[in-house]
Amino acid sequence: MAFSWVTIFLDFPGDAFEPGVAFWREVTGSGLSPSRGEAGEFATLLPPDGNAYLRVQRIFDGAGGCHLDLHVDLTAESLAEAAARAVTLGARMHDREDDEVIILDSPGGFTFCVVPWDGEMTVPGPVAAAEAGASRVAQLTLDVPPGGYEREVSFWAALTGWDPRPGPEPEYTFLTRPAGIPAGLLLQRRQAAAPDDRVRGHVDLQCADIRRTADWHASLGARVTATYPWGIVATDPVGRPYCCLG
Repeated sequence: MAFSWVTIFLDFPGDAFEPGVAFWREVTGSGLSPSRGEAGEFATLLPPDGNAYLRVQRIFDGAGGCHLDLHVDLTAESLAEAAARAVTLGARMHDREDDEVIILDSPGGFTFCVVPWDGEMTVPGPVAAAEAGASRVAQLTLDVPPGGYEREVSFWAALTGWDPRPGPEPEYTFLTRPAGIPAGLLLQRRQAAAPDDRVRGHVDLQCADIRRTADWHASLGARVTATYPWGIVATDPVGRPYCCLG
């Protein structure tokens, strides 16, 4: 059963929450919803148009990163059924919060949630900045340790029902998102395993002008760490990696 929407969460530890949220609000042209959660740890980045698909979370343990929410049409499949399907494919379920969210890890350890779909269907457009032209967060990249790459690709393709297609290099696989889904998935094979050997995630922005966008971000506190023919790698003001792509 296909998912009806996806949400990317940007997870910030402790004191990184306010500066991190301020940066991502600016570069996405977003408003910010009221805080929610027992400790006010959640908020939504509200786009100028369309339905929201970016959210932020203050975490109280760990270094932060990204996680993904997959939205389930409850008229077609229950959250429990979606979670059971994920477990059958190799996921591990480790928490459930009433009937609102089930938290799982992919075979490689990337955290995702299945949540109810609230009828979102309008993909926000790019946001134009006078300094840099238009851009939008268009993709979540999963950075996969080399030993688990094929399994992770197979898992996400089967879970989402999105067709995998080769990227420009052997270490990349795109999952072809359906029309009406706000962000795609790219899996990238890392050259070496991280110390804990878990799958990590970062967001990619699609930019009308990569260099001008990166320069604008740098003026807001980001730092360019590498430049390639296909794009620019940067870190935001609190050290979160991301990419600017054409």
